[in-house]
Amino acid sequence: MTIAFSPWPAELAARYRAEGYWLDQPLSELVERQALSRPDALALICAERQFSYGQFQAQAACLAQHLLQRGLRGGDTALVQLPNVAEFYLVLFALLQIGVVPVNALFSHQRLELSAYAQQIRPRLLIAARSHRLFADDEFIQQLQAQQPALQQVLLLGATEATCSLESCLQHAPAQSWSGRPSAADSVALFQLSGGTTGTPKLIPRTHNDYAYSVRQSAAVCALNTATRFLCALPAGHNYSLSSPGALGVFAAGGCVVLASDPEPLRCFALIERHQVNMAALVPSAVILWLQAATGRRQQLASLRVLQVGGASFAESLARRVPVALGCRLQQVFGMAEGLVNYTRLEDDDERVFTTQGRPMSPADEVRVLDGEGRQVPPGCTGRLATRGPYTFRGYYQSPEHNAQAFDAEGFYYSGDLVQQDALGYLRVVGRVKDQINRGGEKIAAEELEHLLLKHPAISQAALVAMPDGLLGEKSCAFVVASEPLRAVLLRKFLRAEGVADFKLPDRFEFISQLPLTAVGKTDKPRLRAHLQTLLSVADA
Repeated sequence: MTIAFSPWPAELAARYRAEGYWLDQPLSELVERQALSRPDALALICAERQFSYGQFQAQAACLAQHLLQRGLRGGDTALVQLPNVAEFYLVLFALLQIGVVPVNALFSHQRLELSAYAQQIRPRLLIAARSHRLFADDEFIQQLQAQQPALQQVLLLGATEATCSLESCLQHAPAQSWSGRPSAADSVALFQLSGGTTGTPKLIPRTHNDYAYSVRQSAAVCALNTATRFLCALPAGHNYSLSSPGALGVFAAGGCVVLASDPEPLRCFALIERHQVNMAALVPSAVILWLQAATGRRQQLASLRVLQVGGASFAESLARRVPVALGCRLQQVFGMAEGLVNYTRLEDDDERVFTTQGRPMSPADEVRVLDGEGRQVPPGCTGRLATRGPYTFRGYYQSPEHNAQAFDAEGFYYSGDLVQQDALGYLRVVGRVKDQINRGGEKIAAEELEHLLLKHPAISQAALVAMPDGLLGEKSCAFVVASEPLRAVLLRKFLRAEGVADFKLPDRFEFISQLPLTAVGKTDKPRLRAHLQTLLSVADA
């Protein structure tokens, strides 16, 4: 059985093979190759545990044999939810070895998300952790099985029952050997999750060919090698920390992944010092915490050479603080689980690193920046981003209505990002198509105002959201996290001094202790809008 998905047109697929982008090799080869050539090299560090590439491959193969013994076969699907532990990668590569296609739910996902993923993929296998509150007992598992009759196999990290212990299946080979193989390289290897901040994320089918190319090219652009020690502090299953270049890029280069449970600065600084980490990846909200915590702790960060920042737009004022406060090179990353990945290059000048989110990593990436009528805009002008290429997908899983809106007739994917592209191809993300405020017909890009507010020395976080207005349709409210008391009138004066038009000035300011975040560290604007609606309702009462 194979997973149905939207394939690349035959002529493009032939071109991508002919030009060497697609190698027709399974993703499992990334670790298998290292295990054959460098079995004793260190692959993973997880708390006090260390795994060589040989041990990594042996345990993944052991689990693969157990899954085959339990009746799993190529084309089956799996719902996986594990925290940032070595078992996440061991499970992933075991599934890749036998052609079982996983959805890797984030550990912060709860009943709503997991039920929705199960409804979409109808899994035969569930792998989860007893440490998650949903799996502390079997109640939710039984509910899932009642809804999904095919879900017969369950393995749990931290289980006391031998029959469903993930640890046992990783460490003890079955008595009988079973035969399995990866799925075809042009078939679905895994599902990624869309990065939307509203609703349940849509599923993105990624093939071995396209995902492996994305990983290899990312590793090349980021100059990874066997000496790379990469700190994975963001959710391990997220596309950014998995493949851009992430852990898979490190495995492809033969380096070592050091796992952190989360981006909390003091724990991460200790790991960086202890394991001589030289590369890390964060989202902007976590960078703010690292910048605040770095004072007096620079010695702990002495080995760190590159900090990648991606996952959300990064304000120039914060970008300029990274090398000063953390003592390392900044690399900006703008990518999407759907495909296209952009990097500032390690050799780029500071101005380009601080003011752009990089340029496409592949010569085969096709990028268009279009106005509302679908016409290409001149360099430096704002437009909608559209893209296609050898690692940009061709359609969300089982979402024909959404795909009809997200793709044009030529197969270009419209990401919803508003960008500016310079003459050399570098992109600057200026907002989202749906993250605009329409104030009486005047359009306000939320990120523009947020970045300007972050220039204020007392402001560490800012988010602009719309609030309903009977006369203008929408007005704007700025949520601000500040280190000292601030007044709205002085902030408007500050923004005017930055050259902001009056219609863009926030109509309301709310001062809060911290911004709510989504599972991957982006500002949770739906929660802010809901909070604002509560404030407005109380005021009207």
